[in-house]
Amino acid sequence: MIKGNFSNITLVTLVVLISGVFLTMIHQFLMAIFMAGLFSATVKPLHTKLSDAMNGRDNLASIITVLAIIALVLTPLSILITLVISQAIAIGQSVTPWVQTFIHEPTIASAYLERLPYYQDILPYRDIIIQKAGELVGTLSSFLIDSLSGFTKLTIDAIFSSIIMLYVMFYFLTMGDVLLKKILYFLPLDDHNEIRLLNRFTSVTKATLKGTLIIGLMQGSICGIAFAFAGIEGPVFWGSLMAVMSIVPAFGTAIIWFPALCILALLGNFSGAVILAILCGAIAGNLDNIVRPRLVGKDTEMHDLFVLFGTLGGLSMFGLLGIIIGPIVAALFITIWEIYGDTFSDYLPKVRSIRPKNEAPAADEAEQ
Repeated sequence: MIKGNFSNITLVTLVVLISGVFLTMIHQFLMAIFMAGLFSATVKPLHTKLSDAMNGRDNLASIITVLAIIALVLTPLSILITLVISQAIAIGQSVTPWVQTFIHEPTIASAYLERLPYYQDILPYRDIIIQKAGELVGTLSSFLIDSLSGFTKLTIDAIFSSIIMLYVMFYFLTMGDVLLKKILYFLPLDDHNEIRLLNRFTSVTKATLKGTLIIGLMQGSICGIAFAFAGIEGPVFWGSLMAVMSIVPAFGTAIIWFPALCILALLGNFSGAVILAILCGAIAGNLDNIVRPRLVGKDTEMHDLFVLFGTLGGLSMFGLLGIIIGPIVAALFITIWEIYGDTFSDYLPKVRSIRPKNEAPAADEAEQ
């Protein structure tokens, strides 16, 4: 008996130790492998239909599916990133002259500033304030350009990771079911909870891809077009930035377009301000309430707080891919605690009331 226990402990120790060494060894590829699994689960129905149409030729169906992802997703994304970087550099170089023009030329803002109580006292220091503001903007512009220059290395890493992801996807599509069964076999949970976790992962992944990415793409495109019509430089850059900001509940794209609307109004460009108010505020701002319920099922929705912190936490930990990974982790966090509550329900105490003892019952309860 003791010998058997010692053998099991030794085996578990070796499993943990060797697995830790292996995962540490391939840690730079884990994100590419995870994204390959994510996209494989999403396009699996398409792969199955292609395989059935080709009389069970899984390898050929996998090749066609991977090529479709390259043509429809990765190629347009690469072109978009190139445009965003070029426009961001142009915007960074033009910020300082624009601010100087905005400060020196009389605008509607100047009339409001002259009405301030202490404007005459500040007026002698006007040139110093303008100089410091110009230096600050110049520093920010230089920082932006230097940061964008660092994208060269990130671009090379992204290309290499994409190649790894596509290569892994090919095998996931052809033999993903076998790998999944192996993983579930080694997971010490009953079948019901394993399927529950798997379904939750799949549903939230599809909901995140459909809800977050499609709505973000739609809002970013509409707002980018609005910026172009309003005459704002770099509409592709601002549209892409608003597509990312659309994940933030309540505020979303307004974090970008509302200050732009205010600046246009102060400059006297009321037609541009109206364009932003209609396209960004009225149309893009309501897409989330109209489109999201159709794209995302009720069963996969989470509270806004979980969406917010899951997304922000995912961005801080995983970078831009955290937009997808963060909500998935948050959903799995909720699911695993639900499983815990169901499994140990006999041992957990019942929560009858959270009202303080000295608090009087509500009027309707007193009547009952």
